[in-house]
Amino acid sequence: MMSDSILAQAAPPADQRIWYGSEPLQFADLRLPPGIGPFPVVVVVHGGFWRARYDLEHIGHVCAALTALGYATWNIEYRRVGNAGGWPNTFLDVAQAADFVPSLAQHYPLDPQRVISLGHSAGGHLALWLAARPKLASTSLLWQAQPLPLKGVVSLAGVADLALADQRRLSQQAVQELLGGSPESYPERYHDASPAALLPLHVPQIVLHGTDDGPVPFAISQSYVEQALAAGDEARLVPLPNAHHFELIDPSSREWPAVVAAVQSLLATP
Repeated sequence: MMSDSILAQAAPPADQRIWYGSEPLQFADLRLPPGIGPFPVVVVVHGGFWRARYDLEHIGHVCAALTALGYATWNIEYRRVGNAGGWPNTFLDVAQAADFVPSLAQHYPLDPQRVISLGHSAGGHLALWLAARPKLASTSLLWQAQPLPLKGVVSLAGVADLALADQRRLSQQAVQELLGGSPESYPERYHDASPAALLPLHVPQIVLHGTDDGPVPFAISQSYVEQALAAGDEARLVPLPNAHHFELIDPSSREWPAVVAAVQSLLATP
């Protein structure tokens, strides 16, 4: 199979589509395992270089596979570049969706004390950023008083360092589209939006990346984990030899067991 063939396959349907806000794209798909719970929760953030062209449907395969293993999944949609997203709305939406989990737990058998974030590509960046939010200054546009505590983060080929990604001109300057300009023009945005700039995050991070990834080079994750370790964080890089970009979100791939192991290790204990 081609690396990106998973994008053309319809994912199993979610149990519920729930709006976490009043905007048309402020919704998420909830999937629940069988049983009485309460279930640990994986907040899932899809990728697509933050652009409107890519929505949450393709990562539904990841959600369905994790839910079959006993994890509730909250697959969030958000405004993206081209549909009222970018700075700051993309970040505000992702934060609002994550912070909605305790409200969900009032109606569904979820354990809000056992929550991790997981994201792929641009979603990997946002999954890490969710853990970084407590580091934001109260003067930041992205600051929230009580962000949802996370037990850890799984980044799948994540764009973890926005400054480095901009230097490498990923996907025709996708980072500048997201943040509205260059690091020189908006240094405060690059600081507040980039997990690398907010280290240490003070939560465990498992970073998986294919060594042959084209859209997001392996060096992005390698550099990020080096920075995280130097800052004192508990961070682990899992290189996936010869893997490209999309195998990480394909439950039929040889790389998938490494993703499952990462989730299990972060949610293994109450």
